[in-house]
Amino acid sequence: MSLYSPSIEKLIESFERLPSIGHKTAARLAFYMLNCTEEETNEFVSSILDAKKNLKYCSKCYNISDTDPCFICGNPKRDATQICVVEDVRDIIAMEKTHEFKGVYHVLHGSISPMNGVGPDDIKIKELYLD
Repeated sequence: MSLYSPSIEKLIESFERLPSIGHKTAARLAFYMLNCTEEETNEFVSSILDAKKNLKYCSKCYNISDTDPCFICGNPKRDATQICVVEDVRDIIAMEKTHEFKGVYHVLHGSISPMNGVGPDDIKIKELYLD
C-alpha cells in the first residue's frame, strides 16, 4: 500500500522511468514539480513537447538537431575528410568543448553488446559506409 495519493504515485513512477532515477530522487522531482507555479510547469511540459516535435536526426551524421543537416554538417568550414565516430550525441558535445576537432561526426546511437542482444544492425554502422 502506497502512502502517496494515486496521482503523486503515478508522477513518481513516471520519473522513475528516467535513466539513473531511483525512487527517492523520483519522489524529490515529483514534489519539486508539484511546488512549481502553473507557468513553470507549463513551460517545462512545453519544452519537452517542443523537443519531441522539432528535433530530428541529421541525415548526414545522425546528430540530433532542429535542422537537417545539423549545424556541424552544414558548416562549410568543417573538414568532411575527417570523421569522428562517436557512440552518443553527448560525445559530440564533449569533443566540441575541446575546440580541437575540425572535422565532422558520425553518431552510432549505441554500441555493440552481444550480452544485451545489441548487434551491428541495431546501431548506425551501415550508414557510416553509405555516406
